[in-house]
Order: sequence, then C-alpha cells, then structure tokens
Amino acid sequence: MTAIKHALQRDIFTPNDERLLGIVNVCKAGKKKKNCFLCATVTTERPVQVKVVKVKKSDKGDFYKRQQTWELRDLTQVDAKDASKENPEFDLHFEKVYRWLASSTAEKNSFISCIWKLNQRYLRKKVEFVNVSAQLLEELPKAEESVPSDESQSVAGGDEDALDDYQELSTREETDIESMMEMCEYAISNAEAFAEQLSKELQVLDGANIQSIMASEKQVNILMQLLDEALAEEMLQSVKEQMDQISQSNRLIQISNTNNGKLLDEIQFLVNYMDLSKGHIKALQDGDLTSPKGIEACINASEALLQCMNVALRPGHDKLMAVTQQQLLFADLRDTFARRLTNHLNNVLFVQYSTICGLPFTVIQGHDQSSTLSQHTAELTLPKHNPLHRDLLRYAKLMEWLKNTHREKYEGLSRTYVDYMSRLYEREIKDFFEVAKIKMAGTTKEAKGKFATLPRKESALKQETESLHGSSGKLTGSTSSLNKLTVQGSNSRRSQSSSLLDMGNMSASDLDVADRTKFDKIFEQVLSELEPLCLAEQDFISKFFKLQQHPTITPPLAQNIDTPCPQSEKDMVRLMMNKIFQSIETELNSLIALGDKIDSFNSLYMLVKMSHHVWTAENVDPASYLSTTLGNVLVTVKRNFDKCISGQIRQMEEVKISKKSKVGILLFVTGFEEFAELAETIFRNAERRGDLDKAYVKLIRAVFMNVEKVASESQKTPRDVVMMENFHHIFSTLSRLKISCLDAERREAKHKYTDHLQSYVINSLGQPLEKLNHFFEGVEARVAQGVREEEVSYQLAFNKQELRKVIKEYPGKEVKKGLDNLYKKVDKHLCEEESLLQVVWHSMQDEFIRQYKHFEDLIGRCYPGSGITMEFTIQDMLEYFSSIAQSH
Repeated sequence: MTAIKHALQRDIFTPNDERLLGIVNVCKAGKKKKNCFLCATVTTERPVQVKVVKVKKSDKGDFYKRQQTWELRDLTQVDAKDASKENPEFDLHFEKVYRWLASSTAEKNSFISCIWKLNQRYLRKKVEFVNVSAQLLEELPKAEESVPSDESQSVAGGDEDALDDYQELSTREETDIESMMEMCEYAISNAEAFAEQLSKELQVLDGANIQSIMASEKQVNILMQLLDEALAEEMLQSVKEQMDQISQSNRLIQISNTNNGKLLDEIQFLVNYMDLSKGHIKALQDGDLTSPKGIEACINASEALLQCMNVALRPGHDKLMAVTQQQLLFADLRDTFARRLTNHLNNVLFVQYSTICGLPFTVIQGHDQSSTLSQHTAELTLPKHNPLHRDLLRYAKLMEWLKNTHREKYEGLSRTYVDYMSRLYEREIKDFFEVAKIKMAGTTKEAKGKFATLPRKESALKQETESLHGSSGKLTGSTSSLNKLTVQGSNSRRSQSSSLLDMGNMSASDLDVADRTKFDKIFEQVLSELEPLCLAEQDFISKFFKLQQHPTITPPLAQNIDTPCPQSEKDMVRLMMNKIFQSIETELNSLIALGDKIDSFNSLYMLVKMSHHVWTAENVDPASYLSTTLGNVLVTVKRNFDKCISGQIRQMEEVKISKKSKVGILLFVTGFEEFAELAETIFRNAERRGDLDKAYVKLIRAVFMNVEKVASESQKTPRDVVMMENFHHIFSTLSRLKISCLDAERREAKHKYTDHLQSYVINSLGQPLEKLNHFFEGVEARVAQGVREEEVSYQLAFNKQELRKVIKEYPGKEVKKGLDNLYKKVDKHLCEEESLLQVVWHSMQDEFIRQYKHFEDLIGRCYPGSGITMEFTIQDMLEYFSSIAQSH
C-alpha cells in the first residue's frame, strides 16, 4: 500500500498541487468486485481545499486516473456500520449515499480516522460519524495538537507523514542555529529553558512573517498598478523579478518556521519521555522495602524507570549529550536498586522465612538445628509454608522488574532460593518419611513380635524412636537403625508372607486386614500431604519468579544443576522443583520398598492410591513436577505389583503335596479366592482396573495349570477327585465374586468340575452288579453280531436259566453291603471343606439307577414273557442310598 500511495502522489496529486493524506482500497458493496482507491487529499495552496478522490486503474492497467472527486464540505455523514465488531463495510453520505467495502477493517479504520482529523481541522461544519468507536476518533497525536492550525502539516499523524514535510536546512540556517546554540550555553544542560527561548523566538518570527505578508499585500497593489503601466511601457520583466523575490522570501520564512516547530517537538519528546521524578529517584535509592506503602512506591518507581529506559529514541537522539547523561543516570539507578533489592531479599526476607518455619536462619549454612519431626509425629503432616509465600508474593512485581532489567541478579536470587529451599524441604521430607516408616513398620503383628525378640528389646526401640525427635545429627543414625528394624520385621513377615500358598493356612483374622487397612491409610496420608505441598510450591515459584509470561527464556539455574538447559519457562519451573524436591522420589521409592517387604499384597493398595494421585495431578497440570514424579514412582509400584503376581505364580509351580495324606482344596486355590476378595475390595472404582484384570487372567491360568499338575502327581487322592473338588471351589468363587474378565474361566471351571465328577462317579461306582454286567454285555454282543433280540434266549450261554442264576447272586442285602463299602471309599477320597460327598453320592445313585433300568430294558426285549425280574427294585435302591447316607 505504501508503494501505491507514493505512485498516486507522484503521478496524480503532485501535478495538481495536492497532498495525499489517506487511502483505502475499496469496491462497491454488493456488486461485482471492481477495486479502486478512495483518497483523502488537501491542496498545498491556500485556502486549503479538502477532497475525497476516487482513483482507479486504466483499462489497460498501466497507469492510474482520477474518476470522481467530492468536496469534504459536502460530506454529511460517515457510517462505519459496527463500532464493536470488525466490519470492512462503510457508507459516505454526499449528495447521495455511496456504499463501500474496504479490503480490510484496518484500512477502513485508518481512512475514517483521517477523514475525522481533516474534518476537525479544516471544516466549520462538522461531519456526523455513526457506528464509529470513540477510541478511533480520539487517536489524534498530541504532537499534531501543538502545531499551529494555519500550517499545512500532515493531519494523519505518524513519522511517515512528518518525513514528507521535512525540509533540508540551508547553509545559512545551519550557521544561524549553531550560532544561536553557542550563544545559549545552557541549550544542552537545560533543555526546557532552551525550548522556551526557541518558542519566544518563533513567536517573533511569526510576527515578522505576518508583517512581511502585510507588506507584501501593499507591494502587490503597487505592482498591480505598475503592471498596468508596464503594459504600456513594456516593463513586465521587472514585475516578474519582483514577484519571484516575494515568493522566495515567503518560502524561506515558511521553511524556517517548520524546522523550528519540529525542533521544538523533538525537545518536548525528550523532556516528556526521558524525565524521572525526584520522588521516584528517592524511592529507588532509599525507599522502604519492608512496609506495604514503601513497597508500592518502589514498584511504581521501578516501572517508571523501566519505561524511561525502554523509550524508543528517534534517529540522532543518542548523539545528544543530555540523552547520554540521562541514560547513564538510569543505568546507575537500575544497578543501585537491583543491588539493594537483592540484598534485602537475601538478608531479610529469607531470615524471616526461616523464623516463620520455626528454624533459625543458620540452617542455610548447614548447622544442626532442632528437628521439626516432633511437631508433626502424631498427625503425620508436613509443615505448611503459606505464610512465607504470602509475604514474599508482595515482591512479585519487583522480581519481574529484576528479571527484565538485571538478569544476573535475578538468576543469583533464584539460585539462592532454590539452594535454601532444597535444604529445608530435604530435612522436613526426610523427617516426615521416617515417621511414616515407623508407623508403617508397626502395622503388622509379625513385625511387632519380631521387634520384641531383638537384642535391643522394646526399650531400645523406644530410645531409637526418641532419637528421631532430637537433633538432625542423631537423625542419620536412626535411619540405619530403622532400616535394620524394618528389614528384620519384614523378613519375619516374609516368612509368613501373604502369598497364595501361605494364605491357605490362615483364617480371615490371620490376614491382618486391620493392619493392611492401616497401611493403606498411612500411604494415603503420605501422598495427601505431598500433593498440596508440591502444588503450592510450584504455584509460588511461577508467580514469584514470573515464569509463566513468555514462551522461551534463558535458564538461570543451568550452571548450578547438571541437567540440559530448559527450552521454556515450564521447563525452568520443573528444573527448580526437581532441585528443591530432589529427595521426594527417592523417599517414596524407599517407602514403597518397605511396604512391599512388610506385605507383598500392599502393592495392590499402593497401585490404586498412586494411580489415583497421578490421575489427579495430570488433571491439574500434566507437565507439573508432581505429575512427573508420581508418574515415575507409579512405574515402580506397578513393577512391584507385577512382581507380586509373578511370585504367587512361582510359588504355585513350586508346590509339593504329601504322599501320605489326601489333597483336598489346594492352598493356592483358596489363596486365589482370598486374593480376589481383597483385590475386588481395593480396586473398586479404581483407575487401574485393567492391571488387575490382566493379573487375574495370569493367576487363574496358573491355578488351572497347577491344579491339573497336582492332580496328575497325586498318589493318595484320585486325580478326578482333585480336579473335581478344586474346580468346583474355583467355579463357586468366580460365581460369587462376578469378575467379568474371568467369565470364560468360570465356565471352563464348571465344565471341568462336571466332567471330572461324572468321571469319578463312573470309575468309582464301576460295575456293582459285575456278573450281571458281564452277562448283558454278552447279550448285547450277540445282538450286535446279528442275532435277533427275541432269539437271544435260545443261545446256550444266555438262556433264561443262566439269567436266573446270575440274578440270584445279587439279592438286596448284598447290594446294600456293596453300596455301603462304596460310600466309605468315597468319604475317604473327598475333603470335608468342599462338602461334595452328598453331591457325589447322589450322582452315584443316579448312575446306579440308570444301569438298573438298562438291565430291565434288556430283559424285557430279549426275554419277553419270561417273568424274570431283579431281586430288588428301584424303590429298594433309593432306600439303600438314603439309609447309607443318613447312617454316616
């Protein structure tokens, strides 16, 4: 657009003695887009005429031409359509309404602003501006207001138009200005006095200019008379020379006035933007940094100083001695206040901080101080630092100023804060986790029993615990002792570990449910204390050190921390948090290891709790230090959980059974049941339910495989009994717990139980009527060979006489005796806890009746009309089975 503007000025308006002040690329609204330009111009001659000119390219497109011109005085209304939203449409009301669509809202606003300024300056009749924001109509530069209204200066404002008015000083003018500045020795040291003198001289020049103009009017009248005479006397040449002299004189006066005005503007600019009040200087040099009023004064003074230092100087300003002196003054004030602010925060605020926390400031130098552990032992809480954060945040704006003006001191203060806080937090967190470990180690009865048998006895343990409440020097010794206690206690616990095998020997009370619940509460308390502590510190760091404003910065701590330089302020915050809380991840992993040693099933509680806190931290800020740290620790917890599952599977594989006793329900089968009951309670509505489902599948497959392995190796108990009882127990467990991911395994367990029950019944029942079975097997064989069923009785070996002989060998008394022996045999095979004896006995009854009916059917088909029947009936058999079951 700038190139187009210069081309239009050169080709169209300069030849017509006009100056182009505003331009907008438009097309008529609602019609086919034929772009043209609306130009706001003023004439260079007086009286000034203001016009709106429509310019468009020629049909060939090689030059521009004027198409239509309107006088600004004929404009009655400017309608911008919408004052609150961006809209490129606008209307100009002349003798009729012209509707335009600008190429952009910015161009439209710039053009309307130019029209408003021209209207304000040159027209008595004011144009009505509709739907134009008040802010747009108030953007007339101050510099323009100071220029006399009778000067033909640019009304558009800005440096570009000002450059159009620039006139080079003649040699004589340069000599005059230098002489004038030499006469005024204070021109550099006292710019205001020099500007005042120039203003007075400018007024004198204006008066001389007016007198010259008035004198010129008299001369013009004389010249007009002379022209009349010259027409007769051929003296036109002398008239031309006089006119040229008058024109040259007026032009030189106008140039001088313009240059003097611009010089005054430059001086006024420097005075306005490079002057700092005495009150601000005093606040920077010795303002009170302890009271709220003093801090506010220092904040205002520092902001004013920053504005003076950041002012955009125009070309040539940096060569002025007064400007150089002011810049040196500003630099000295900046360094003085930065040094004073840094010393104050280092020597006073951090000392007050240590006092708020109940610790002498010498903790910074690493001296032994009284531990804060005793203050928080009972409730297992971490000290809160909100009062200190609140006090320090009063200086947040000053820290931002320090960051923008004196980076070195800002970085030094950041390093000092990080170093101090890392020492303080390391001490508090170490004490906090020591208490948590003591409470955690005391949750198990086994650990307590083991402690009682240690050589140091209970009094030694008490003394060790009391040493934790003493100085930090004793704290180191207590750590190793605690580790010894917890390891020995955990080894005792490990010897009675809550594995799937060992759990089978325990009752529900032996599982230490109360201890596990207590462990869960302790672990949750630890995470609940760490979470607000880290979030509060991170929020404070972001606000106090102003690390959330820009996308990239230079890291202040890169030389102090052996990590790659951060690329953003978020990296900077995370780097500071890593340094301050460098012990949290180590302490958490140590606590997790202790919990796993105490009871491997604690990994279930830790997985659920840690997952929930990671999920919560990620919702607050996925890139926060807390989210990252807990995520790293979660990996360790998940690894312990997987190790717990693998350990249960390994113990299943290593199980050995006694050769002299029946198997019954295997330990790892009941162990899986109790594991599932515990896990379902822990993982109810948990985020990591998928991990448990995967573990379930691994465990149940291992249970299936090892049940079959034990059943195959069993010598005392039949394989079918081992399979039947254990898969019945598994099926009952899965049906009761309703674990959806194990539906397929539940159906498989039922199928295995049913198959092995039937197999055991058939194999155990065998052929209670053995000779009858052999006899009828022979009958069926003859039929299979082609002998007709009604002719079987004519076979010598299978005639009616032989059948009666076999039936007589099985009276009811013998049958009942055989069934009684069978019941005793089954009772020896089955275990009491599964209570399957009656189920098996009922199945045997059904199988026996089935065989009986099969025999009767063969007699009816192969020996019709013989009248041969068994010596006992089905009703007799039902009584036999019932009486045998009741008698035992």
